[in-house]
Amino acid sequence: MKFLRSVKDEMKKVTWPSGKRLRRDTLVVIEMSLIFTVLFYIMDTGIQTLFAWILQ
Repeated sequence: MKFLRSVKDEMKKVTWPSGKRLRRDTLVVIEMSLIFTVLFYIMDTGIQTLFAWILQ
């Protein structure tokens, strides 16, 4: 019970983001995930093409 009470006390100290801030941060995470997905796809395709060209 002491643990749960301390968790409750700590949760009162947490500063929760506003809805607007949460939406903006979520969009940034989604945008960065898409950018890195495209970047890794391009790099992977380039490396595969390079190795295929070298091994011919």
